[in-house]
Amino acid sequence: MSQSTVRTIFRWIHIVLAFPIVGYIYSPFDNLPAYAPVTRFVYVPVLVLSGLWLWKGHVVRRLISRISTQRLPCAATGR
Repeated sequence: MSQSTVRTIFRWIHIVLAFPIVGYIYSPFDNLPAYAPVTRFVYVPVLVLSGLWLWKGHVVRRLISRISTQRLPCAATGR
């Protein structure tokens, strides 16, 4: 999968999960207890993680590729 496809997928996840949060903010006060747990524990964390990946994902990918290309002494000797 190319990096542009991955970025597009994360962008759409970020956009789609923003809609329930907007609904949570603008819903009537009586309906807030029904939406609160799902919004706090599902939508907001996934939205934050996808936003961080869109912002600094290139740094994480570079770090992972650098670690995977280095050989660890224990893996090379079998100890």
